Amino acid sequence: MKCCVCKEREATVHLTQIVGDKMQKLDLCEECARSKGVNDPTGFSLADLLLGLGSSQEEEPATKSGELRCPHCGFTQTDFKKLGRFGCPECYQTFADGLENLLKTMHKGTRHVGKVPAAFAGLHTMKERLERLQQELARAVQEENFERAAVLRDEIKQLQARLTAPGGR
Repeated sequence: MKCCVCKEREATVHLTQIVGDKMQKLDLCEECARSKGVNDPTGFSLADLLLGLGSSQEEEPATKSGELRCPHCGFTQTDFKKLGRFGCPECYQTFADGLENLLKTMHKGTRHVGKVPAAFAGLHTMKERLERLQQELARAVQEENFERAAVLRDEIKQLQARLTAPGGR
């Protein structure tokens, strides 16, 4: 298993944090664990580690005037480090700088695309294909490629017939 931070060396330090009913796991190589200050498992929180704020760094007190604070709810980065979650949706904008790296290490990307119920996945795919074909058709007509346009037109008609048929398939 590779290290979650450097993604190069073999992970030898395995951390698990359970908060409520949610479990978070982190696998680190010895070098990354040492650089993040993971030598005392009780001296840091997983949120600190993921944000790159391991116990080796000094924690800013919440009362310090220079600390970043959410203008909507007053939540601070220290609050996030303690709780492992934000206070309101505005916090995502306020703390965006450190959040992107956190999300990259935890998820496949930094953009939430959601999930589509299995029953609608095929329908959604067909609608996307229909849009692409219509754009290709417009391009073919503009370029006066009428043979290609005729093929695309026929394909669009077939796809529209499948979409309007009972069951959409």
